[in-house]
Amino acid sequence: MLRKPCSVPSATLSATLSATPNSIASTILGAISSQARLVLTLLLGMALLSGCGFKLRNDYELAKQFSELQISSAERHSQLQHVLTHRLAFLNVNVIANRTAFTPQIATIHMQPEKLERRLLSLFPSGQVAEYELVYSVDYLYYPAHKGSNRNQAPEAITKNLRLTREYQDDPDQVLAKSRELELILTELRRLAADRIIRSLSITP
Repeated sequence: MLRKPCSVPSATLSATLSATPNSIASTILGAISSQARLVLTLLLGMALLSGCGFKLRNDYELAKQFSELQISSAERHSQLQHVLTHRLAFLNVNVIANRTAFTPQIATIHMQPEKLERRLLSLFPSGQVAEYELVYSVDYLYYPAHKGSNRNQAPEAITKNLRLTREYQDDPDQVLAKSRELELILTELRRLAADRIIRSLSITP
């Protein structure tokens, strides 16, 4: 069965034919501008996330010489060493720890005891401390993998340090709750310290 040809209203046809090249170009540019705005919005969002401390896993890709890493600490039970070891293992780095003698051909990190200082920021009217600034710091020595002819020669150590700060509000009426909060803050500071150590390794020659 034959279909009747589709009829187009004369008003619509005349409006289409009367469209100028400028109006068509404006429509195309408007579509492109919408896509550009979307791309700029996505890029801005990624920049904000990066600025707030959100990092992609590729930011922590280590060089091939760090497929193995030796870690030691001046503290017998270093919690920072424990956190650092687990985060390196997540990045497929084989960590050799708890040894008194290390192989010069493998890069080594030796951590000094962590330090936590409190700086007074404000007081309650009663004179009790209301707010502290917590200053977390740790020094560590980095021994690059020795690649010289004398493979038993210990490489020269590179001294590094890091420092992190957090504000902490005290409350003498909630001692147990504030003690727990302080433990959580310390856990987060150790995680951030471990990430900074890893980031420094990724840019170490």
